[in-house]
Amino acid sequence: MRQAYQEQLSTIGDDLVAMTRLVGSAMNRATQALLDADLQLAESVIRADEDIDALNAEVEERCFEITALQAPVASDLRVVFGSLRIAGSLERMGDLADHVAKQARMRYPRTAVPAELRGTFAEMGGLAEAIVSKTGGVIATKEVSMAADIARHDEDMDRLHRELFGIVLSPTWAHGIEAAIDVTLLSRYYERYADHAVSVTRRVVTMVTGEPYVAVTLEG
Repeated sequence: MRQAYQEQLSTIGDDLVAMTRLVGSAMNRATQALLDADLQLAESVIRADEDIDALNAEVEERCFEITALQAPVASDLRVVFGSLRIAGSLERMGDLADHVAKQARMRYPRTAVPAELRGTFAEMGGLAEAIVSKTGGVIATKEVSMAADIARHDEDMDRLHRELFGIVLSPTWAHGIEAAIDVTLLSRYYERYADHAVSVTRRVVTMVTGEPYVAVTLEG
């Protein structure tokens, strides 16, 4: 009985790691679609969001079932409730990748970002990929020391977001209001994607230690 219970908890962890792979792939492909004005790739990201939603629903169902039938306490209760929150954050990360893909689709056959900002969005896409990969590692291994790396990536993402916001508000901006709105929205999607990854990390730290997550102070 106890072994089956632990296997259920382990399955939830495996599903959460699988969700990080799905949302990582989604944002990676959405970024490519955005930069290359690739309509087919954007459409594939939009369709695949259903898979992320379905896996989120499975995690929720497992957590509710364990709560109802096993009445978990102490550390197991933290795992169940933490997993519910983590799955919700990962599902929203998938939604944000979906938003990027839809923005790419809306502007097709043009690209949604000016040529001089392609490098910045490519960098944001790379940061998103690194963040979600390490987030999956934290969930799988419970190695909470990786939280510091994720926090640094989040700081880098915030910096790029601020830089883009400053660019579109600059008097030298020459691409019009529509492009300014596109860049601002897209930048926000990447910034929120990273924020959700940090939230996931905080949940894992609490699940492992039983203590609230204390953010690492970054220098430089």
